[in-house]
Amino acid sequence: MTGGPRPAPAARQTTAERSGGGGNAMALLVIASCQLMVVLDITIVNIALPHIQRSLDFSTTSLSWVVNAYTLTFGGLLLLGGRAGDILGRRRVFIFGVLLFVLASLLGGLAQNGGQLLAARALQGVGGAIASPTALALISTTFREGPERNRAFGVFAAVSAGGGAIGLLAGGMLVEWLNWRWVLFVNVPIGLLIAFAAPRRIKESERHPGRFDLAGALTSTAGMVLLVYGFIRAAQDGWRDALTLASFGAAAVVLAVFIAIERRSRQPITPLHMFADRNRAGTYGIMLCLAAAMFGMFFFLTLFVQNVLDFSPLQAGLAFLPVSAVIAIGAGLASRFLPVFGPKPFMVLGGLLAAAGLAWLTLTDVHSTYAGSVLGPMLVFSLGMGMEFVSLTLMALSNVSTQETGAASGLLNATQQVGGSLGLSILVTMYGTASANEAEQQIPLFLQQATPAEQVRFQRTGELPPPFADEILTAGVSAAFIMAAVFTALAALIALVAIQVRPSDLERLQGGGAGPGGPA
Repeated sequence: MTGGPRPAPAARQTTAERSGGGGNAMALLVIASCQLMVVLDITIVNIALPHIQRSLDFSTTSLSWVVNAYTLTFGGLLLLGGRAGDILGRRRVFIFGVLLFVLASLLGGLAQNGGQLLAARALQGVGGAIASPTALALISTTFREGPERNRAFGVFAAVSAGGGAIGLLAGGMLVEWLNWRWVLFVNVPIGLLIAFAAPRRIKESERHPGRFDLAGALTSTAGMVLLVYGFIRAAQDGWRDALTLASFGAAAVVLAVFIAIERRSRQPITPLHMFADRNRAGTYGIMLCLAAAMFGMFFFLTLFVQNVLDFSPLQAGLAFLPVSAVIAIGAGLASRFLPVFGPKPFMVLGGLLAAAGLAWLTLTDVHSTYAGSVLGPMLVFSLGMGMEFVSLTLMALSNVSTQETGAASGLLNATQQVGGSLGLSILVTMYGTASANEAEQQIPLFLQQATPAEQVRFQRTGELPPPFADEILTAGVSAAFIMAAVFTALAALIALVAIQVRPSDLERLQGGGAGPGGPA
C-alpha cells in the first residue's frame, strides 16, 4: 500500500511485530530469568537455615522468620507492584524491582547479625513484589495473543512452578561448596544482568494515566500480612494463642475496610469486578489450593530426605532436580494442546495428578527409599503442577484489558504466595498433631531400651535418637501429605465446576481473535 500518511497503525504495532522472533526470545529470557530469581529465593534459603542459625545465633523459633520475612512482604505487596507497573510503565517498574532485589540480596549476604538479615529479607520481598507481577504483565504486552503468547506463558509457568526445586538444588550446592552467604550473593550478578538487558530487549508498555490507591494499597498489604502472620503464629504457638486470634480478628477487620475502600474508589488497586468473572475467580481459588500443596511438598520432603534418608544438602537438592524437568514437560504439553482442548481439561487433570502423587507420598515410612517411594509420586505431582500452572496463568489474564493486566497478574501471584503461607501453616499443624500422637507411642518404647546415658540425654534435650525420631517425623509428614492431597483434589473440583471455556476463548488461543487483553 502506498502513500497515505497513516502513522497510527504503525505506532500501534505490538512489540512482537516490531522485534521479531529473536527479539522475543531474548525478551522472554529476561522476563523468565527475573521470575526464576524471585521464585527460587523462597526455597534457596531453606537448606542454608542450619548454617545461618549457627552463624548469626538465631534461636529455633526466630529462625523461621528468615523465610517468613520474605514471604510476608512479597505476598503483601504484590498488588501494589502490579498497579505500579500499570501506571508508571511496566519496564521501568520491572527494572526498579530487580535492582531493589539486588541491593537487598547484597545487604543480606553482608549481614552481621539476625536483625540485619531479617531486614534485608523483608526488603528482598518488596523488590520481588514489584518485579514479579510486572514480569507477568510484560508477557501480555510483548507477545501476540494465540500460540506465541501460549508458549511464553508455558515458559513462565514452568519457571514459576519449578523455581522452588531449582532453589533447593542451588542452595545445596552453594552451602556445600561455598557458604550460606552465597545463597544471597548469587542474586547480585544475575539481577544486574537482568537490569542491564531489560531496556535493550523489552519495549516499554503504554502508561495508563491514573493515581495510586494508597488507602487500598495500605489496607490490602496490612490485611494480607496480618492473615499470613496469624497462620504462621498458629503453626508455632497453637490456634488458641491470644496473638494468633488477635491477628485473625485484625485481618478480618482490615480486609473488610479494604473491600469497602475498593468499592468506592474510582481507580482501585484491585478492580473487584475481576472477581465477577467466574473463570478468573475460580482460577484464584485453584491457585490458592495448589500453592498450599506445593509449598508443603517442598518443605516436608526436604525434612524427610535429610532427616530420614540422611541426604546431605547437595544430595537433597539433586533429589528435587527431576521436579523442574517434569514440570517443564507438563507445561509444554499444556501450552501445545491448549488451543485444541482449552485450559479446563488440563486444570482438572493436573489437579487429579497432583492429588494422586501426594496420596502416594502418604505411604512413605522409615523403610522407604528415594527411588522406591519418593521419586515416582514426586514426578506424578510435578506433571500435574506443570499442566496447572500454564493453564492458570493463561486463564488469569484472559479477557483482561491492558490497563488491568498488572492488577490481574498481581492477584494471581498474591494468591500463590498467600496460599503457600496459609496452607503450609495448616500442614504444619497437621504434622504437629500427628507427630505428637506418634511420640506418645515411641517414647515408652525408647525408655524400655535406652541406656542410662541415653535417658539422661533425652531428659536434657527432649529429642529422641533414630529410629524413634524417624518414626515420629514420618508419621507427621504422612499426615501433612493427606491434607495436601485434599487441597489439590479441591483444586480439581473447583476447575470442574467453576471453569467454563467458550468457543471464542478457543479462537483467541488459536490466534484468531484479539480480546481485551490482546495486542492493541
